[in-house]
Amino acid sequence: MRRLALVIAAALACSNAYAAPTRIPDKALATAAQLREQALADTTGWQVVESLTTEIGPRLAGSEADARAVEWAKAKFKALGFDRVWTEPVSFPKWERRSEQAQVVGAHAQPLTVTALGGSPGGTAEAEVVRFADLAALQAAPAGSLAGKIAFVDYQMTAARDGRDYGNGSAVRGKGPSEAIRKGAIGFIMRSAGTDSHRVPHTGITRFDEGLTPVPSAALSVPDANQLARLVARGTTRIRIALDCGWDGSYTSHNVIGEITGRSLPQEVVVIGGHLDSWDLGTGAIDDGAGVGITMAAGHLIGQLKQAPKRSIRVIAFANEEQGLYGGKAYAQAHGKDVLLHQISAESDFGAGRIYAFNTGSPNPQDSRQATAQIAAVLAPLGIRYTPDQGGPGPDVGPLAAKGGAWAWLAQDGSDYFDLHHTADDTLDKIDPKALAQNVAAYTVFAYLAAEAEGGFGSAARDVVPPKE
Repeated sequence: MRRLALVIAAALACSNAYAAPTRIPDKALATAAQLREQALADTTGWQVVESLTTEIGPRLAGSEADARAVEWAKAKFKALGFDRVWTEPVSFPKWERRSEQAQVVGAHAQPLTVTALGGSPGGTAEAEVVRFADLAALQAAPAGSLAGKIAFVDYQMTAARDGRDYGNGSAVRGKGPSEAIRKGAIGFIMRSAGTDSHRVPHTGITRFDEGLTPVPSAALSVPDANQLARLVARGTTRIRIALDCGWDGSYTSHNVIGEITGRSLPQEVVVIGGHLDSWDLGTGAIDDGAGVGITMAAGHLIGQLKQAPKRSIRVIAFANEEQGLYGGKAYAQAHGKDVLLHQISAESDFGAGRIYAFNTGSPNPQDSRQATAQIAAVLAPLGIRYTPDQGGPGPDVGPLAAKGGAWAWLAQDGSDYFDLHHTADDTLDKIDPKALAQNVAAYTVFAYLAAEAEGGFGSAARDVVPPKE
């Protein structure tokens, strides 16, 4: 404890010494420009994603592949030359998917393409379907009006570069089943939270409010949701949902961490990362193999410099983001007391589209605006613009940001992200290697310059509500 107190005191002393606005030395800016061009020509990010998605494949949290992914990540960090590699335990309930099917029964009998929502219980429900245009319509339904029936929420997400409509789509998935149960439903089905037109449903975690008995809950592919809506418009329609899935005890996985040791302030860290787990339908290429590859490659490239950066670069492959940010929460719980030693954090978890905007934030960002603008100037040749007062922390670094940690936002183009998100189409062929390299270049520049800054980015040991990404 005495050693920790001394380290924190030293960090506070450094902070006080940096009363002037944070700035980045010219020499570091020149090195970053060279790193940027090197990263654009480098294939490490692609090689990492190819390795993860090919050798491990889908990585459902708690599965056998989850354990293999942890070992893969440890080995990959070491192969990429990180100075330190370690793991930290992350425990959570274990959910399994075994089989799923659904069909229209009766006069218009036909199969429906569905996938169970993560967290759904197993079971079979056969009943009349009641369609609702959105979550608000379901919430407005009279009490008891769905007794013995299956609720169908038919909300259509719209595509956008920043994915802004996902909040509405994911709310249907997260809140819809509980709302349906409160109205008396024996099952729940939804139009997938996606923007594609392929016959591939989108999974994702759902929750059941305390005191409710969970019911089978699933998502339809977009074409199947259209088909079911047309049938319901023609008259009474019955469907049957049969799911074999559910919770099965608990599991302990690990955050896997690789670090490039800083030359003069090694106890202070710049954190970048992505989440190692994925859903089980595809191979988790865009969600979030890309983020793991981008940030591992960035750390690797910085580690190849003849002179290490001033601060340490810490790359984290987070455990079980998909089912509740378990890895990010565990990291914040373990390291939140050292938030002042966290210079700044950023997570790549929105696919592999090109980064188009950049900003930083913290409880006390005023003195770091000059440094943020300097970083933005080196990012500009990548087609990235500086957008003050926009953005927020990524999901797994969000818990640390909530404890006062500074964060960076590197906004990826997600125009087609929700065509693929949580589906069987999330595979390696959907990644553009050149766009991936642009991401690697951006994260390399950002992490290196943040580590070289003379001064901090405003981390403060206090609870805050950070903005949403």
